[in-house]
Amino acid sequence: MVVPLSRLQTFIVVGRSGRMRDAASSMALTPGAISQRVRELEDSIGYRLFTRTQAGVELNAAGKALFASLDEPFRKIEEVAGKLENPSSRRIKISTMSSFAANWLVPRLHGFSRLHPDIDVVVETDGSIVDLKREPIDLAIRHGLGNYPGVEAVRLMAPELIVVASPELLRSRSPIETPADCLAFPLLHDADRADWRLWFEAQGVAMPHDLRGPSFSDDHLMVRAAVSGQGLALVRNVYADDDLRAGRLAQAIAVKWPTRFAYYAVSTTEALQRPTVRCFREWLIGEAGELS
Repeated sequence: MVVPLSRLQTFIVVGRSGRMRDAASSMALTPGAISQRVRELEDSIGYRLFTRTQAGVELNAAGKALFASLDEPFRKIEEVAGKLENPSSRRIKISTMSSFAANWLVPRLHGFSRLHPDIDVVVETDGSIVDLKREPIDLAIRHGLGNYPGVEAVRLMAPELIVVASPELLRSRSPIETPADCLAFPLLHDADRADWRLWFEAQGVAMPHDLRGPSFSDDHLMVRAAVSGQGLALVRNVYADDDLRAGRLAQAIAVKWPTRFAYYAVSTTEALQRPTVRCFREWLIGEAGELS
């Protein structure tokens, strides 16, 4: 009887992790494909190897015996494969918006580097949407509705717009108790000067025809202006998160405005065959999950 190595490898990966979903992520396959490979292996040898639990799966007695005989040989194969790997394959190139990179991604990258010091991350910021099938980009972080044909997209987070300002500015004026009170403060605007007007309309606030204040083409610049006390900023909560935690900003009023858009990690199926790309995507999902 000849058993395909892919089935044995899948058995080893599931045995190590104890979860079909984790094995699927590691091997860039769907959980269903992992489950099917395990089932095919069990059918070919004539006995079960795993017992299902609430947390995932556990090796039964037969599975433990097979795992003990295969784990070390597969580790040696993996070690040799690692030595043969092109050094450039340990580098991952990311494309995202400059605001997202500056306010959310870059401050967290040291955590990824601590976990994976052998993987180099290259961050590129560009206002245009890169073609992942034509350009040398491994993973893009996009803000939209999640409709990206021909690539694999994983939802990371759906930010909400919140009103923030420096604590010093808030202490210098009357307290903000209602959305209308924001009109007594200098307002910092997005490039289209649309967000504040839409926000006031959503809150049922009558506003002057001309909402004065500087505007910024980049949310990162608007956050920095808010930190320096120049006015109230209406920004995505993920962009203000670090400054709120550090006390450089404070939420001026407990009103959140949900948007339809979310951030997605987008890659081609081919790119996800690389362990480094899968590793970075899983790290992104975990970091984004801490905000939910």
